[in-house]
Amino acid sequence: MQVLPYGSWPSPIDATLAATHDGRPEYVGFVGDEVWWTAPRPAEHGRRTLVRRRPDGTEESLLPAPWNVRSRVVEYGGQPWAGAEHDGRLLVVFVHFADQRLYVYEPRSESGSGPASGDGPRPLTPVSSVGGGLRWVEPQLLPARGEVWCVLEEFTGEGPTDVRRLLAAVPLDGSAAEDRAAVRELTDDRRRFVTGARLSSDGRRAAWLAWDHPLMPWEGTEVVVADVTGDGTLSGARVVAGGPGESIAQVDWMPSTGYGRQLVADGRPSVADGQPSTGDCLLYTSDRSGWWNLYRDHQPVCPREEEFGGALWKLGQRWFAPLESGLVAVVHGRGSTVLGILDPETGELVDAAGPWTEFAPTLAVQGERVVGVAASPRSAYEVVELDARTGRARVVGAAHDDAVDPAYYPEPRIRTFTGPDGRDIHAHVYPPHHPGQVAPGHELPPYVVWAHGGPTDRAPLVLDLEIAYFTSRGIGVAEVDYGGSTGYGREYRERLREQWGVVDVEDCAAVALALADEGTADRRRLAVRGGSAGGWTAAVSLAGTDVYACGTIRYPVLDLVGWATGGTHDFESRYPDSLVGPLAQVPARYAQRSPIEHADRITVPFLLLQGLDDVICPPAQCERFLARLAGRPVPHAYLAFEGEGHGFRRAATMVRALEAELSLYAQAFGLCPPGIPRLELVR
Repeated sequence: MQVLPYGSWPSPIDATLAATHDGRPEYVGFVGDEVWWTAPRPAEHGRRTLVRRRPDGTEESLLPAPWNVRSRVVEYGGQPWAGAEHDGRLLVVFVHFADQRLYVYEPRSESGSGPASGDGPRPLTPVSSVGGGLRWVEPQLLPARGEVWCVLEEFTGEGPTDVRRLLAAVPLDGSAAEDRAAVRELTDDRRRFVTGARLSSDGRRAAWLAWDHPLMPWEGTEVVVADVTGDGTLSGARVVAGGPGESIAQVDWMPSTGYGRQLVADGRPSVADGQPSTGDCLLYTSDRSGWWNLYRDHQPVCPREEEFGGALWKLGQRWFAPLESGLVAVVHGRGSTVLGILDPETGELVDAAGPWTEFAPTLAVQGERVVGVAASPRSAYEVVELDARTGRARVVGAAHDDAVDPAYYPEPRIRTFTGPDGRDIHAHVYPPHHPGQVAPGHELPPYVVWAHGGPTDRAPLVLDLEIAYFTSRGIGVAEVDYGGSTGYGREYRERLREQWGVVDVEDCAAVALALADEGTADRRRLAVRGGSAGGWTAAVSLAGTDVYACGTIRYPVLDLVGWATGGTHDFESRYPDSLVGPLAQVPARYAQRSPIEHADRITVPFLLLQGLDDVICPPAQCERFLARLAGRPVPHAYLAFEGEGHGFRRAATMVRALEAELSLYAQAFGLCPPGIPRLELVR
């Protein structure tokens, strides 16, 4: 073992390696017997492609650059593609990020790449020059009808909130490619937000979620059920579950089993003694008990103090998927998630064996095959298939490949700390770790507290090479699931109600100080880092506490008043109503908590990172924030990146950002990491 100070250890995990392995497979699905998914391409301007796994196990990327399979509905997007076999052909529809049009594509069904006809994808929907245009998400192929059903987001003006959303049917013959009138509207736009419709097995009923401002979907949603008429219209739409105080995260149908249960017109159960059940059961995940649990026909099937759902940030997220046998594949857990098979008749739940500690909210089923995306502290996200009959789970796509010796990977410790008023704070602590380096015995390591985004989200317990980039050099990382995070029940989430900028900041500081008090971290060398809502927490922490010696603020929320008065996108424009309080009622609170109003209180070095195409947290906030610092001797750097939006996707951006962040810590903590370009700080 070589003895070197913390922060100066040489590491094979450089910024390029971390950037190359950023991102994960998403939106799994079956097309015939094949498993398909979207995959990141950081080195190709951060685009996402569509990948298929052929029967022989080989993987094929279907769409070359510049095709980018990604939706911008509610800016965070959602399920961007659908595929099916029809009349012996493969048929795929997808959303292209650049123009947000829906395209149809016919790949070869035999070995090889490219469409059988020799033609590439062709558009199904038109372009609109009004505001953000027309956007589509959650496509559902209905070849027999000659249509694609999906969610349409249509901008009606130039403002970010000049928008309507509804369910729509797009003809597959291309007649709507130049004619908006050819798109058939299935619902009206009285509800601000809707998810894609789920059809019953006989195609006669549809169910979807809906909600309105000022609620976010993790605060209150409703299940809407409608009849599907012979000509493909929706009639008799009615609310059958949910409301302002109940978050329903997903809805679907499943085959009826047993006797005496059937659905009446409003989607609720009725009893017909001695008669076999007819039609499908309504299945959804609701937090009415305080935890997102699964309900069939409005009755709980496996009540537990753990989550079978989550925050609906992207339309089309799936935490459960019904199987033909009457069983249900579920992603569930408390603080982390596993994949299980649930028997709704008995409530019995059997989890899949395997090393994975986190399953993403994307599932697809075919027969008794279940496909998901999973990761662990020793492996990145990969596509996993479970055989529900045998319980055998295996990796079938995007398999993790150790780019370096796993001995360099961080080793997480799951911790629960005590915060103000004795409240629990959940965290993952990653101590410095290197197979060939140790620090002098008298030295304590520097630590960076990571505040996750959302804020209604959490930190997954998975291998992250950005964390390894720091820990393998002798810098510890603590990911904090502060009050307001998901994964621990509604009461834990509600801790942040009207307390954003207070509870999150207190919880992060409590973890940092506890690590110092117990002798795990050096009290003089603590930093805070976060992106988006986590960037807000980092900025408020630097302006309002003396805990940290420096901080990294990534694409943050900095100006609450601006955010609440047209400075962000529609989806989150009323989010501060619950996080801070309605602006009209508590205007002083907005000024009191906004970092932009207290930039003069920051006295320690910081790095500010921003994408210039970010419409969620626009760069104008950063510019106003820095203007407030003008003339003050606070060392800082501002890096703004062309072509980047909310969250960085391009490899070159991620490399520059990581190296700049490490250089900031080196200068603030007195470290000497080898081979890192020096970040020039404005003083």
